[in-house]
Amino acid sequence: MLSRTADHLFWMSRYTDRAENTARMLDVHVQTGLLPQSVEDAEKGWRAILGISELQQAFDKKYKLLTQKDVIDFMVRDPGNASSIASCLKQARENARAVRGALTTEAWEIQNATWIKMQGYLQTDALEQNPSEFFEWVKHRSHLSRGVTIGTMLKDEAFHFIRLGTFLERADNTARTIDVKFHGAKEGQAYTKNGQQQTQSKEQQHAEERKDAIAEPQVDFYYWAAILRSVSGFEIYRKVYRDVITPARVADLLILRPDMPRSLLACMEQVVGNLKHVRNDISSDTERFAGKLHADLKFSNLDEILDAGLHDYLTRFFERVFELGNRISRDFLVPLNT
Repeated sequence: MLSRTADHLFWMSRYTDRAENTARMLDVHVQTGLLPQSVEDAEKGWRAILGISELQQAFDKKYKLLTQKDVIDFMVRDPGNASSIASCLKQARENARAVRGALTTEAWEIQNATWIKMQGYLQTDALEQNPSEFFEWVKHRSHLSRGVTIGTMLKDEAFHFIRLGTFLERADNTARTIDVKFHGAKEGQAYTKNGQQQTQSKEQQHAEERKDAIAEPQVDFYYWAAILRSVSGFEIYRKVYRDVITPARVADLLILRPDMPRSLLACMEQVVGNLKHVRNDISSDTERFAGKLHADLKFSNLDEILDAGLHDYLTRFFERVFELGNRISRDFLVPLNT
């Protein structure tokens, strides 16, 4: 396959999944915003959304104050935000258009129709009137895109580059979601069991992370439930653990469970598997790099991760996933600024 074609397919799927991930995060925070909470807690939640996507500075440059309306507008329709839902769906459609010959008619039509309908949405007040309905629509279109891809495309290199982009993007997003909850939005701070923040040393941070993970925070139930719902994990958690929601079990489910579709381990299993199907003469080092990352997850346990420090572990994971993306670009794709 031509590297340019592979590049378009890879980024088409990454942008589609990124739009869905953003919709998931925003929808959860809109829903939790209906619960009784202080102004400070509400603002902290919306800042966490920006922190997950590394958009806090960009938002602050454009807005003097932080409000739910402005965050949603910035994350959904702002053309200056390359990670907004509108920008992602536009880029997904443009990448699909560039390689229509590598897609089935159904797969192309989903991408094209999604962008057209998105433009219609943004020209009305539907987002302001019922944001949750809009976010459900974005998630549904992403599900539809994946389903059509699996159901209509030949399982050739084109298919595997699409899947590779999907799971690499998903792994990155899941890790960021976990990190923001457990560590907080600011480096050098950690949450104590009563939810207050304090400046701590690395050793103290690791100790507090472990305490938070072991505790059973009844008061924080709705927030942990929201985290699970943001990755479609609430019902899965109930089926697996059949007990109260605790941070340790949430972390275990989202990091180490191979049967949880959005866990880090499950995503990396898919990345490794799809890399094998597209391997070439220069990709052995990249496969080895991905295999080591997968093995670290597969043969780790939560106690080891907490002892090392969850934030530090996830930070290393981000760095390695970023490096893996660069290696895939080097070995297979046309390098592009994204």
